[in-house]
Amino acid sequence: MCVAGAVANFTSQLMHYKQGSADRKYNLTEALLFLSHFMGDIHQPMHVGFTSDMGGNSVNLRWFKHKSNLHHVWDREIILTVLAERYGKDMAAFRKDLQHNITKGSWSDESSWKDCADLMSCPTKYATESIGLACKWGYDGVHDGDTLSEDYFGSRLPIVTRRIAQGGVRLAMFLNRVFGDHKPHSRDVAAPVNLVVAHDDEL
Repeated sequence: MCVAGAVANFTSQLMHYKQGSADRKYNLTEALLFLSHFMGDIHQPMHVGFTSDMGGNSVNLRWFKHKSNLHHVWDREIILTVLAERYGKDMAAFRKDLQHNITKGSWSDESSWKDCADLMSCPTKYATESIGLACKWGYDGVHDGDTLSEDYFGSRLPIVTRRIAQGGVRLAMFLNRVFGDHKPHSRDVAAPVNLVVAHDDEL
């Protein structure tokens, strides 16, 4: 199942749990953990990259001076580099800065991040965004064997931080709608299924 389907599925499991069904075959803690995980994945552009290169996993390159691949650049290298260069490897400081940018409205379209017709249609919207970003910012100008450094890092960092922020805001929206007083739209709830989850290098 694709990452958009996974987000929808675990959302449905949480809805199923909240509705008080006597059927408790879905684990609430597991569903919460997987929803959080896949909400992050769907906002990482290379997770909806091309299957032909496994979302960039087979695009081997160098990130500054060490070996990596395009998927890992977007999964971790950009974040690890900004942590080392600007935050003294302090993840808490990075999170605080990101939270500050969200609360002070650093992104002009932030008010629209939570817009979607219903919870079941949201994941498709998020995946579509990521596909566009993968083509425009992930793959563009990158070839197997390249060395990516300051130019790529500086131009892609704003995309990465924005997607992290969007993922956090949208996860909060999902949880508020699932567990809050919000009355779910009929399309918010779909029949959940049990999944076999693939690892990143299996995409």
